[in-house]
Amino acid sequence: MRTTRSVPARPALIAALALATAGSLLLAPDTAGADPLPVTREGSALDDRAAEAPASAARRALAAAEETPTRTAARGYPRRQPLSPDPGNPGDKSLKLGLTPYHAIAPKLNALQRLGDRVSVEVTGRSAGGHRLYLVTVTAPETTGQARAQDRMRELIENAPATAAKSREIKRAYKTPVFVNNNIHGNEWEGTDASLKIIEQLATAKDAKTRDLLAHSRLYFNITANPDGRIAGTRANANGFDLNRDFVTASQPESRAMRRIELDTQPAVLLDLHGYVNGTLIEPTTPPHGENYEYDLFLKNSYANALGMESAVNALGYTPAKDGVEPAQIPFRDQEEGWDDWPPIFTPQYAAFHGTVAAHTVEIPLAVNNEEYDQLPVPELRRRSAVNTAVAGAAIRATLDHVREHRASLVADQIEVFRRGATGAPQVPVSPRTVPGVPGIGPEDVYTTTFPRAYVIPPGDSRTQRSAPAAARLVDHLLANDVRVTRATRPFRLAGRTYPRGSYVVDLHQPKRGMANVLLADGRDISGKVSVMYDISGWSLGRLWGATVEQVPSGSLKGAPLRPVTEAAPVAHVPGHGDLRLRLTDPREVAALNSLLRQGVPVRRAPDGSAIVPASARGKALTAARTHDVSFTATRLTGGAPLHRLRVAAAVTPGELFALREMDFEVTPVSTAVLNAGFDWSGTDVLMVSADLDPAGLTAAARSALDAFLDGHGLVGRGATGAALNAATDRLAVKPVEGNPDANGVVRTRNTGSVTRGAPAHTFVYAPVWFTDLGPGVRAEQSYASGNPLVSGHWRPLRDGTGGPAAAAGNASVVSGDRTVLFGTEPLFRDHPKGEFPQVAEALFTVAHSGSAKENG
Repeated sequence: MRTTRSVPARPALIAALALATAGSLLLAPDTAGADPLPVTREGSALDDRAAEAPASAARRALAAAEETPTRTAARGYPRRQPLSPDPGNPGDKSLKLGLTPYHAIAPKLNALQRLGDRVSVEVTGRSAGGHRLYLVTVTAPETTGQARAQDRMRELIENAPATAAKSREIKRAYKTPVFVNNNIHGNEWEGTDASLKIIEQLATAKDAKTRDLLAHSRLYFNITANPDGRIAGTRANANGFDLNRDFVTASQPESRAMRRIELDTQPAVLLDLHGYVNGTLIEPTTPPHGENYEYDLFLKNSYANALGMESAVNALGYTPAKDGVEPAQIPFRDQEEGWDDWPPIFTPQYAAFHGTVAAHTVEIPLAVNNEEYDQLPVPELRRRSAVNTAVAGAAIRATLDHVREHRASLVADQIEVFRRGATGAPQVPVSPRTVPGVPGIGPEDVYTTTFPRAYVIPPGDSRTQRSAPAAARLVDHLLANDVRVTRATRPFRLAGRTYPRGSYVVDLHQPKRGMANVLLADGRDISGKVSVMYDISGWSLGRLWGATVEQVPSGSLKGAPLRPVTEAAPVAHVPGHGDLRLRLTDPREVAALNSLLRQGVPVRRAPDGSAIVPASARGKALTAARTHDVSFTATRLTGGAPLHRLRVAAAVTPGELFALREMDFEVTPVSTAVLNAGFDWSGTDVLMVSADLDPAGLTAAARSALDAFLDGHGLVGRGATGAALNAATDRLAVKPVEGNPDANGVVRTRNTGSVTRGAPAHTFVYAPVWFTDLGPGVRAEQSYASGNPLVSGHWRPLRDGTGGPAAAAGNASVVSGDRTVLFGTEPLFRDHPKGEFPQVAEALFTVAHSGSAKENG
């Protein structure tokens, strides 16, 4: 695995490639002559705050070791790494199925490495639960020099695609990268076992086809993407996250490890092995199709490979009558809708933005998880697992055959993906003419977008940037996703407007323009395109992550004073005198506030919602600023209510729990079962509820204790569950209205209250709720915009005409009253919409410090 491209080595690498290719480097045609030297945090020409540079390291630490250490020089293959054994675990859920338990994987990999010189093993990180993540590479042996040549060719493919397309060396000697991802859902086990068997076969096979495959390919196997779930028999990891929904956010270490593998290996082909759909489901998918990647190239290659996998799976001879196995299916050909590739949250769809031209979710056929795991006899479970392992193995082998036969065209199409991005070439709409041999292509399959010329993220010290920490977070996230970002060394004009020095610019003439645009663009309202979506349909970081992001549709960057950056400039700043003011526009600022409260700093709450820290706590503020990379300003504001560190009892989703802890709230998870078991409320200041708490399911004692707590403490509710608890406890006089439960996306809002003051004008909804018939003392903090509030996503009325966006328009999306705030939106959804998090923090502080014993005493 080569050195990660997304950070420090890139500017030097680009400069070296530019020299090597004699000016043919296609970064951005109208900025190709720009100085490629990096803008560093320490000693930067753009930032004079040298004393604040330690925040650079602090921000990296905030990501919880975002990237594991990477090597600085290429190594040859094999790369043997003896693995220490894990303790045996008789509770591993794999054992019941006759599959490989996690603790047996390390010994198995050690044995595979001893079989010859084709197998290499690396540890790419650790899961949320602390388990090692293993990457196995299978390829013909390479000297260090040969490995360096592969690295050079791979970099050339992305960074100088026009030159790469003409390179005889690439056609002759480049090893096509293939990535097989296994067990991303922990209770979909068999891909791991199929891969281990394939690796063993490849390690020792002597036939000419295997030798040819390994001489011209590198095969990468992520043995188990989710060891926590594999052991526990759960879909999610130890933090409760579905990792196949986390690629846009990359909140989890497993997601970041998979992202790193994709960046480091640049696979042309990817398989993501799942279960269970009978018959075996093999992508490509039904509409809508992702509009930001080069779908003509993606469909052509994915469909051709899918046909080979279908043939191989059916050739196993399983039948419905004999084995309970239906024939394989390809959704693009066999279904109309319901299995789309629209959002980049799934492994194959995310990979497409990094040059993967054949990418597949493969759903193996026979269910062995959930109720089947608990109810079926062990022999039947093991029979099914054996069938599933064979099916997964057939899909892998067929893919390897396809790669061996079509490697030249696969690499050529990957080069074309990057060439289009680098030159700003238009997308090619799919049609029978552009994708010959693929049946049934029609207007319903045509999805393209108009790429803007650039995005500009104003600097944090300008009047046009809403949140400096949010802007820095967004820039760092773009870079982590291999999006190229530059920064202005002086003011410049673009499309008739002047932007200040220090502005970040994302030039859409770059190889991975699709990745940049799919993250930053508003997206599209696709409600009228299909009747149902598989998962979320809107996700805009440009709207939801709290930073001001300006889309520039056209213009020229020629001569613009822009330099590549490898990370955002530090934000941390503390004035040298006076009391200090901390705005709460970003989760990092909330975390900084909570760290001060945890230390007993006497913080006051200003009328505008900001936090006032006394001058006597300057040293602690400086530490908080550097730790969380936030900025304090001097203030003369006096008065204000004292703030206290909050102890939150939370019946919430895993994503919400993770987000609350990201903001450094002291959180204790609760549920109906926890309360019924006897919960001590004495250590709680406020209750937050969105899931797993049903008042009707509480025992009399638990309900009495809950009512007693709420009689003097605050409640923050979200969604239908929060609204139901509000009604059951007779808090706010409102009527909650539930929208279409399948609706989701980015919506426009109007902020009118103190809880949402300064909040972005957009938020995220999933199963939206709104509030009508507001009674006395109930305030509308936020409302859905008039007209159609949906900006991007999928939100239709129900069959009876209710529950749609028109019904929600103008109605309250967030309401507040006596010690209570109710959200009809999803401000903490899957730890994703970072810019919305402070609304929840404001709500918690509001209800906890409004009429509480502490406030009144």
